Amino acid sequence: MKPWTLANTILDRTASYLTDPFLLGIRLYWGWQFFQTGNGKLSDISVPTAFFTELGIPFPQLNAYTAGCTECFGGLLLLLGLFSRITCVPLIFTMLVAYGTAHRDVVKTIWSDADSFVSAPPFLFLLASLIVFTFGPGRFSLDEWLKRRKKA
Repeated sequence: MKPWTLANTILDRTASYLTDPFLLGIRLYWGWQFFQTGNGKLSDISVPTAFFTELGIPFPQLNAYTAGCTECFGGLLLLLGLFSRITCVPLIFTMLVAYGTAHRDVVKTIWSDADSFVSAPPFLFLLASLIVFTFGPGRFSLDEWLKRRKKA
């Protein structure tokens, strides 16, 4: 076996062991961040309501509750790895709405100033949600536990 092929095989095998701990880390960290952000909105709903009013979002209080609940409870579900992919759908949508309303200026300049787009607060929340949506919650999740239990 050629040295390059051997090295590539070893790296592939090693990286495959890191997938589940990586997904667990993403879920735990960003699930907690989503929970804290949503809980902050819900603990004083007047602040996000005023902000949403300022942005011209219709039904600002209802949308503040919706965003807060989505982030708070979605974050808890991510932490647990429960209903992970379906939970990511409203989280992704919420972050896209955040980009389209509160951070519209960075979306308009995404090609000319990509740094401002990836520095905006919704970016890492959106990225984490997309990662879990795409790759699933990993082996260390309630989703996986329930799947294995169902097969047994």
